[in-house]
Amino acid sequence: MRNENDLYQNRASELSLRAEFIKKCYVNLACAFAVFVCLEAFLMSWQPAIDLAYRMVGGSNWLIVLLAFMGVSWVANKWALTGGTLSKQYAGLYLYVAAEAIIFLPLLLIAERIAPDAIPQAAILTFAMAGGISLYAFISKKDFSFMGGFLTIASFLALGIIICAILFGFGLGLWFSGAMIVFCALVVLYQTSAIIHQYRNDQYVGAALGLFAAIALMFWYILQFLIARRD
Repeated sequence: MRNENDLYQNRASELSLRAEFIKKCYVNLACAFAVFVCLEAFLMSWQPAIDLAYRMVGGSNWLIVLLAFMGVSWVANKWALTGGTLSKQYAGLYLYVAAEAIIFLPLLLIAERIAPDAIPQAAILTFAMAGGISLYAFISKKDFSFMGGFLTIASFLALGIIICAILFGFGLGLWFSGAMIVFCALVVLYQTSAIIHQYRNDQYVGAALGLFAAIALMFWYILQFLIARRD
């Protein structure tokens, strides 16, 4: 009887720790988006940043920006997931948030000029989709870690298409944005599943970064899709 009580108490303790981990993930996710919005609002009103944004998309500069973003993302993820101290993990998270704010700037400036209502529409659609997908992951309690290999291959394929588009100067069109929205939805599902089943209880900062990256990418392609439909 005592062993059964001990097992019950251990299980209850594990569930409590996991619930606290999930709470910390989503608190950090909300904080990351709040910082992203504030930083983006500042950059969109600061003329030097606006000038930099238009230089970023000139000629082959966008490829350099993309490669630099990938490098920063690698460093940020490494710090957030394996940083020796909590402060280093947070440095990784907010380094990534800052990099996202910079790389988003040209797209948001274009949207503000030609389709300003597309920005709030994209935000609403993004959070509705991400919220629905996350809710499904929590309700179903399924482990979607099996999708990891497929998503890795798909991400490299998408990156190859993007690099070819930059180098050879062809547009990707609505079909690519639509396909990437589906891809992002699967990544959100995968990341939410990892939060439920895979991450250690001390990896809540890295878990928040992973989900932030997936939702931000979804917002990027939904916004692109809405802008392209106006053309």
